[in-house]
Order: sequence, then C-alpha cells, then structure tokens
Amino acid sequence: MKQISIYHIIALSALMLFVIPASVCANKEFSNKRKADMTTAVHITVENTVWDVINHPAFEGFGELLLTRDDNSAYYALHLTNVASLMPYHSNVRPAIVIGALNYLIDEVNDGKTVFYNFYSERQKRQDPAKRNTGLFFFRGSPGAQFAIVCPGGGFSYVGSLHEGFPLAQEISKQGLNAFVIRYRIGSERQATEDLAAAISWIFANAASLGVSAADYSIWGGSAGARMAGNIALNGVSAYGGGNIPKPATVVIAYTGQSTYSSDFPSAFFVQSENDGIAPVSVVNRRVENLRAAGVEVEYRRYKTAGHGFGLGVGTDTEGWINYAIRFWKKHIKD
Repeated sequence: MKQISIYHIIALSALMLFVIPASVCANKEFSNKRKADMTTAVHITVENTVWDVINHPAFEGFGELLLTRDDNSAYYALHLTNVASLMPYHSNVRPAIVIGALNYLIDEVNDGKTVFYNFYSERQKRQDPAKRNTGLFFFRGSPGAQFAIVCPGGGFSYVGSLHEGFPLAQEISKQGLNAFVIRYRIGSERQATEDLAAAISWIFANAASLGVSAADYSIWGGSAGARMAGNIALNGVSAYGGGNIPKPATVVIAYTGQSTYSSDFPSAFFVQSENDGIAPVSVVNRRVENLRAAGVEVEYRRYKTAGHGFGLGVGTDTEGWINYAIRFWKKHIKD
C-alpha cells in the first residue's frame, strides 16, 4: 500500500478547510440574511405567513395578540393570501386591507411610537392569567382629539381585529380622531364586556399621557363586539367593573342580533345588510324602531347584499358606510 506522507496529510487538511466549511458558511450566510431580513424588513406582504406577522420585530412582545385566537400555532404556516380562513364568521376579508393596516402599525413603530398598551396590571394578570391575552392597539389621530374603542367580533370564539378592528381604526385615525382596538378575553360575553369597561377606565385615567380627549368618546362594535358596545350603552361602564365614567356619546353598532334598548341609550349608528345570515335584519329593524320610540337619535344604514361581518365593506354595496358613521359621531362631539 502506498504510504501517505505528512505532506499529503497537510495538503488534504488544507483542502478540507476550503471544501467542507463551504456548505456550513452557506448555511450561516443564509441564516444571517434571514436574520437581517427580519430585522430590517418594513412591510408585510401577501407572501408572508402568520408566523412572520407574530415574529415581526415591530410586534415584539404582543405579536400573538394581533391574531384571532389565544393559540394560533395551527395557522403559523398560513400565507396571508388566505387570511380569511382565520375568521370564519366574517365575509369580504381582503388580504390587501388587512396587510395595509398591519403595515400602518409597523410604520408607527418605526417612527418611535407605541402602538400596544396593557390595560390590566401585572397583578391582575397573575390573578387571572387569561387577562394576559388582552390589550389595546392605538391608531393615533390629532393630539387631544376624542377617542373611539373598536370592538371586533368573532362570536366570542375569536377576535377578528385583522379585518374588523385595525382597518376601521385606521380609517377613523385618518379623519383626525383617535382609535383603539381592543383585544379582549375569548369565550364569554360578560368577561369581554368587563375587559371593555376596564379598557375605557384605563384610557380615562391615562388620557393626558396618551394625548386623547376623554369627552364625547365612542364605542364601535361588529357582531359580538357590537354586543359589548351595546352592553355598555345600556348599563354603563361601572356595571361591568369599570369606573364611574359617563356612557359614550355615540355607539356604532354593526350587524348584531342584540335587541336591548333604553331611553338613556347613547346616540346610535346602525349598519346592516338585509341578507345577513347570522344577525337577522328584522331584529335590527325592530331595535332601531324601539330606540327611536324611546327618544334616542339613531341613524340606520341598511344595505342589501354584503352579508355578515363585512368590515369596511370595500367592493360591496356597503362601501363607504364608515364615513357616515364618523360623521354621525362628530355631530355628537361638543368641543
């Protein structure tokens, strides 16, 4: 057998230094590129996944709460082109609109602004761990302007902020008014309304530092979220564990089958589609009639073909309804 000299061994070792680590270096380079992409990426696109949203650097510490459920792991690989599958009770979910609102938040963070706030203390969260799945997303309007809280729906089995919260809040903020989107506890209408009462109380207590006016605020809700808004409108904030705070100046109620009313109900804006298969239009019609008979000012926009949970309604016969709702609220802002 041919003897291998020390020179052969040295030469072979040198070759290994250049050949074997090449694949390792390639993997390291890819890993570093991925890390750089995640660090410097500004905007999300339809090619991104749910996992990318949760782990976007702008959403560090609260990325999971942007999404619909407390555990979204089954959807991590889902591309945002299919984001509608996260919200089965909603219709007209448009990925471009969802992504536009998320990118708005990213831009706000890049500008050094805080977009997420906790309204429960750490002590309250320790006492009830489910409260860790709550918070407020802030879409800023003009400094010192009034605020709205938007309550997305989802049948209390999920929170549809991506479709029915963030896009609405973005439109409200464009018109100079401040808007918060609430992430509430899933599973109970009572607990969700308690979260809303706690959030309103927290905003009132922190209005100065947030740069919002606590006067003539509004509550907006769609479907299950509209039940939360209706509960506060009927019974007040303190009835659900919040502070001794006035009722909102206006409630905006979208496609819900709730029927409650009273003579001290705030001014109310309703939007509904006649072909809604979840919230019957007949129930909404009757509630509007009862409120008007009780002396409450109501504006009712009834459409025909948008179905249930249409959000902004872009591309449907409801498109533009939000502008009427904002105008109605502004009419009830006194200062």
